[in-house]
Amino acid sequence: MSEQSQRPKTAHEIRRAFLDFFAARDHRVVKSYALIPPDDPTLYFVNAGMVQFKDLFVGARPVEYPRAVSCQRCLRVSGKHNDLENVGRTPRHHTLFEMLGNFSFGDYFKEGAVRMAWEFLTGVLGVPAEKLHVSVHPDDSEAYSLWSDEIGVPEARIHRDPQNFWAMGDTGPCGPCSEIHIDLGPEMSGGVELPYGDPAADNRYLELWNLVFMQYERSEDGTLTPLPKPSIDTGMGLERITAVLQGHTSNYGTDLFMPIMERVAARAGVKYGADERTDTALRVIADHSRAAAFLIADGIYPDNEGRGYVLRRIMRRAIRFGRILGIEEPFLVDTTAHVIERMGDVYPELSDGRETVHRIVLEEEKRFGRTINAGIKRLDEEIGRLRASGESVLDGRVAFELYDTHGFPPDLTALILEDHDLRFSQEGFDTAMNEQRERARAASRFGTGDLSAYQALVESGLSTTFVGYDSGVADSAIAALLVEGQRVPQAATGQRVEIVVRRTPFYAESGGQIGDVGVITGAGEPPVRVRIEDTQRPFGDLVVHVGTVEQGTLREGVEVRLEVDADARLSTRKHHSATHLLHHALREVLGPHVRQRGSWVGPHRLRFDFSHSGAMTPEEIARVDLMVNELILANEPVHTDLLPFDEAIARGAIAFFEEKYGDTVRMLRVGGHSTELCGGTHVRATGDIGLFKIVNEQAISSGVRRVEGVVGMDAVRWVQARDAMLRATAERLNVSAEQIVGRVEKLLEDRKALAQELESARTAAQVARVSSELSHARQIGEYRVAALRLDGVPGRDLRSVGEDLRSRIGSGALLLVAVDGDKVSLLVAATPEVSGRLPAGKLVGQLAPLVGGRGGGRPDLAQAGGTEVGGVDEAVRAFYAAAEAALAG
Repeated sequence: MSEQSQRPKTAHEIRRAFLDFFAARDHRVVKSYALIPPDDPTLYFVNAGMVQFKDLFVGARPVEYPRAVSCQRCLRVSGKHNDLENVGRTPRHHTLFEMLGNFSFGDYFKEGAVRMAWEFLTGVLGVPAEKLHVSVHPDDSEAYSLWSDEIGVPEARIHRDPQNFWAMGDTGPCGPCSEIHIDLGPEMSGGVELPYGDPAADNRYLELWNLVFMQYERSEDGTLTPLPKPSIDTGMGLERITAVLQGHTSNYGTDLFMPIMERVAARAGVKYGADERTDTALRVIADHSRAAAFLIADGIYPDNEGRGYVLRRIMRRAIRFGRILGIEEPFLVDTTAHVIERMGDVYPELSDGRETVHRIVLEEEKRFGRTINAGIKRLDEEIGRLRASGESVLDGRVAFELYDTHGFPPDLTALILEDHDLRFSQEGFDTAMNEQRERARAASRFGTGDLSAYQALVESGLSTTFVGYDSGVADSAIAALLVEGQRVPQAATGQRVEIVVRRTPFYAESGGQIGDVGVITGAGEPPVRVRIEDTQRPFGDLVVHVGTVEQGTLREGVEVRLEVDADARLSTRKHHSATHLLHHALREVLGPHVRQRGSWVGPHRLRFDFSHSGAMTPEEIARVDLMVNELILANEPVHTDLLPFDEAIARGAIAFFEEKYGDTVRMLRVGGHSTELCGGTHVRATGDIGLFKIVNEQAISSGVRRVEGVVGMDAVRWVQARDAMLRATAERLNVSAEQIVGRVEKLLEDRKALAQELESARTAAQVARVSSELSHARQIGEYRVAALRLDGVPGRDLRSVGEDLRSRIGSGALLLVAVDGDKVSLLVAATPEVSGRLPAGKLVGQLAPLVGGRGGGRPDLAQAGGTEVGGVDEAVRAFYAAAEAALAG
């Protein structure tokens, strides 16, 4: 067998070859992180291979291995890297992609990175060396020499580019980079020989691999200081290199996409390559199916905000392109299943989440299927109006209406308009969106604060060790004091301070558990006493104790005693352990699709958010409640083990993607039922919890539910309060507790009957009043018309009232107007002699917009509703004018 035939060709083989190549060179193979960024509020999604190593590069946690290699799944949906509307229209735009990367944390530097990249490309993959070009920063003579002198790349194929500089942010680690490009040949530039760097040759010279040399620290004033331990961060897109090795000019021609497109094409009865419009649809569906499968498997569900809204946009865009192919029934449920089938062996999260992906995708397809036709009908009406008027821009408020009412993401509306050479006003859309946000939405959950002061402490070598698992008391020296974000040498009575020590028994807020409270005391005259109200971990392993100096003067460097509030800690431990039992019970009762989506654990209450598509029934709540209390009564031991992350996962521990884990993790085992990764504080045995009670269950977003509960004495007090309310209610009703439900049902029935009688009496009085007003009806020729007010009469009763009054008017027409608060009901009734000349359905359709509504009906009887009470008088005038025009003469 020839060497060429043994080279990796399929995407799976290339991915495996990359990991094996670097593993053989002492790189730790690190599993791909989920698409949810690890404890990084600055990102919606993991968008590069280095994201999960970011805290290693900035020094926020110690390096446990000097070299790493990974194949990281990533998602980009906006910004300069990828605009969603380009996906499917260009050869290489994607939402989801896989990033191959090797990393060095203060180990090898430029020479190692350059040599290994070249060896892998030319030696392992067999990429012709003569087709490769490299670029370097103009000031990076070291990299230039490595490519020229050590690797032997001709100087004609080494290019200096001032854009070859990479930074993690405005400040922090940064450095020059070197990119490896491949020359795809003159046919990619129209058969014309164009040099590297010519804008017209962009498709010819394709970037394959970026090698970032992080060798500087950039300060706030822009000064670059050499790092003591330079690092390496590289990235190569699997889709691109696969296309090159498989001989395709488009990533979509590879085995990562073609099987999905062929499956959809067969279903739609089309052929890829026959028509650009259907080709685009097939490419979009293939790309978006991959993204949807991974997003859902990683615990993101369709929603109207945040990450869930990105998923919804992706899925609904794919559904729209399915309609272009003529597919009306759900199909994403099939294509995402195909993604799982093809990639589940590499990413086991896909296989584990197979049922959840199927359920969520099918629900979203059905949900959008119920609204898409109505939305398209509404948009078609507007398109027709724009064509008739010669306009080309749709009012942005209509686009917002489509988004808000029919679930059309704005890019989907833009896509449909584009087919008609139209667009919508983004300014109008934004105005409508901002108005709604002002009314209904709180600030974004992804806010960040200034962490520079804490980062500086960590970079100076300061860190905190938590020693509070076994004791709530510890002695340590004040390592740093901060007041209003500034480091100070001392703090006096009354000042609010932030205190850093090297050893603390105080648990810093993380994993949903709130920070400990307590006191810090020290010697002095008078003795120092600081009331600690919160404990946080703002950066790396730095723990900050937030509180107020109650007595004395606190100075940096002095020894102090730290004492956690024992009662608050004990109660918090009980609530935290109960959340683990609750999670287990929810998965048992509702199904394995349940995943923790967030939690909050305090000394008097717990909150647990989880993935589930519908409200829990009273029976399900009771079963979960009972199961948790059975586990508490079993008094099973709670064990914690420190072990490698991969081993913990292999033992069945549940990890949460929003959390950041090191190589060594703390695994919590509650009896033989719950096994999760958790660094929080817990009880010794389940019996210590005492009692558990669910006090509330509700939806917090699409596909996410929230359970609130209490344990221990808080649960006892809650039950006692409910019992007191029950006894008080029974006393007021003069029945036993067991009879309360029956008595309340009887009272509600009586109240409903009385309300109906009262409403009927009011309606009868109104009808009697307006009946007498018919004698004053206007005479128009041989017909009589009248507009009558029936305020207070429910809209549902207007029909019967209108039919009754129509029979009394003789020959003519009636307008009935009923105002109830901010609601307006209109009814037009016409006798047979008039309905042909003055159709009620047409007339009420003309009157309804005057009161801010819509309506319609038969020629003899039609009804409408609105919300603009101020338009009633105008509607009455319009009624008489229409009657005069239709019936006079």
